[in-house]
Amino acid sequence: MFRFGVPRLLLITVLPLAAQMDLPLMPWPAKIVRGIGHFAVDTKLTVSATGAGADDPRVRSATIRFLARLAKQTKIEVPQQIAANPAIFSIVVDGATSGVQKYGDDESYRLIVTPQNVRLTAAEPLGALRGLETFLQLSVNSSVPAVDITDHPRFGWRGLSLDVSRHFLSVAAVKRAIDGLAAVKMNVFHWHLSDDQGFRIESKKFPLLHRRGSEGLYYTQAQVRDVIAYARDRGVRVVPEFDIPGHATSWFVGYPHLASGKGPYRVLKKTGVFAATMDPTRETTYTFLDGFIGEMAALFPDAYFHIGGDEVAPKGEWSRSLAIKAFMRKNKYTSLNTLQAYFNRRVMAIVTKHGKRMEGWDEILYPDLPKNIVIQSWQGQKSLADAAREGYSGILSAGYYLDLMEPAGKHYVVDPLKGETANLTPEQQKLVMGGEAAMWEELATEENIDAKLWPRTAAIAERLWSPAEVNEVAAMYRRLAPVSTWLETQGMQHRTQLAFMLKRLAGSHPVAPLADFASILEPVKGYVRHESQPYKSLGGTMLMNRLVDSIPPESDVARDFNAAVDRFLATHSTADDQLVRRQLTASRDNVPRLLPILTSEKLLLEHLKVAADVLDLCKAGLEALDAFRDGTKMSANRPVYLERIAELANGRADVLIQIAPGVLKLIEAAPH
Repeated sequence: MFRFGVPRLLLITVLPLAAQMDLPLMPWPAKIVRGIGHFAVDTKLTVSATGAGADDPRVRSATIRFLARLAKQTKIEVPQQIAANPAIFSIVVDGATSGVQKYGDDESYRLIVTPQNVRLTAAEPLGALRGLETFLQLSVNSSVPAVDITDHPRFGWRGLSLDVSRHFLSVAAVKRAIDGLAAVKMNVFHWHLSDDQGFRIESKKFPLLHRRGSEGLYYTQAQVRDVIAYARDRGVRVVPEFDIPGHATSWFVGYPHLASGKGPYRVLKKTGVFAATMDPTRETTYTFLDGFIGEMAALFPDAYFHIGGDEVAPKGEWSRSLAIKAFMRKNKYTSLNTLQAYFNRRVMAIVTKHGKRMEGWDEILYPDLPKNIVIQSWQGQKSLADAAREGYSGILSAGYYLDLMEPAGKHYVVDPLKGETANLTPEQQKLVMGGEAAMWEELATEENIDAKLWPRTAAIAERLWSPAEVNEVAAMYRRLAPVSTWLETQGMQHRTQLAFMLKRLAGSHPVAPLADFASILEPVKGYVRHESQPYKSLGGTMLMNRLVDSIPPESDVARDFNAAVDRFLATHSTADDQLVRRQLTASRDNVPRLLPILTSEKLLLEHLKVAADVLDLCKAGLEALDAFRDGTKMSANRPVYLERIAELANGRADVLIQIAPGVLKLIEAAPH
């Protein structure tokens, strides 16, 4: 047993960072020292919780959940109760905290694992919760390596903005997302509850908001309180967003007098930026908002209240309203931006009156607004830096938009304190509070939402928690694979959701050929798909049952293939030649097995051309490999191959064949 510091039995070595990063940890800790040996999880494990903060309900419930999760993932029947001290696994929380979880609460911890014992110490309860997640990640195989971890977050605000307006998510799906956030040490669930396509929360003061603005799909206040308590139990804050003055059509269905135009209004069933906006010139608008914000402020305990404020395009109906133009002339407002600043000041006074700190997207920033607002930047580090130079706090979301279907590596290299923000003074950099991933749901439903969130959110979580120098993309991917598997054991459904969807698409056919085909595909990137197949809502949901909906945003197979191509072109190694050749051969030979499925299933007919493209790509790639091996020139078909690959850049049937970049490199470099 041991009480303080590192026990003598722990023989420690400090390894270079790259050499250490073989453990399945994400986020990577601030400091880790590897020891000798392992701690074995077995049926004799006992866990105690002591210290001033040990009676905190979060610590005690997290410990009970920890034991259940540990038993589930290791398949070992560990005792399911907190034991008396001394115990084999001791949790010591130095200080207690009370009340609402806050930005800036201490999340630091130290985890010491020896072959005999485990000791987790934390200054405050949140640190204990974070340390338990680290131990769970390490204990997948019931054998935990000896380590001494000292850990704390780089940024205090690490969140996920989740849109439930475009497509409603059940309470179970919301709670599952919160479980995932807690597992990777994120601490903010930003709940985007209203937009043009739906108003998703019960209002007792203004019941027509949800009765007419939600198509029957909304959260009761009892459900909201349950979600908030659930999140707090896991160390996650819940920040609500009600988007105003634009993105507000769903408000006007029940209360058209709030709008700048004449209507009539209905819940929108398409995506875009729409003209409908609140009237900033009427006192009745602010009276209504005072009542509504007061009601919601009482429901949501967090100190922050998000008002949206983005994309009032181009300031909505304001530019067409004679009454608004007259108001602007009377008050000497020379631009619509000035008018929105007036609206924001009025709303801020209401938010402040109800004890909250106002948060909004880039567009709410105006130089004469008080400095205690928080800017959430979807426009990038320059916008964030400009705000900080003016004295405003901010968080970064640009670069973390999950709905763009970008790979984890692209999100991973985005840093709140790189680019323009790197040029801020140290005091100005302190105003950068952290960041949030953002998942807009025009093209996601409850059936595949987990696949849109995970595992990429884990990579963003690492960027916001871990030291800035932990930034090697290849190392991140080596750890992301086992962490993705671990997240499934914690209840995330990102793999099982897509596996079910593929099986359904295959119908009565074996799913393997379709799965192999899908494994080298990715959805088109950005908002291209919004143009090729516009979003249409039906009762708050829509069918997302095509192949593009049934594949992850990133193909692991294609990434590995393209990396092998790069290594082959650099070294011409036999091993990489065989790896590349094996993948091309497998994908080529899969096409004949795939065609009966594509031709007989209506939803897959659009992929017949994609399958033909795969066949041609594989033939071209194999020809290029043969040219390298045999020292011969490629055939006269080389220009045709290059032209075909160029055609694939924009995708077909809303998918990209992601082995194409590697094949292109082979053809360009091959003898010709």
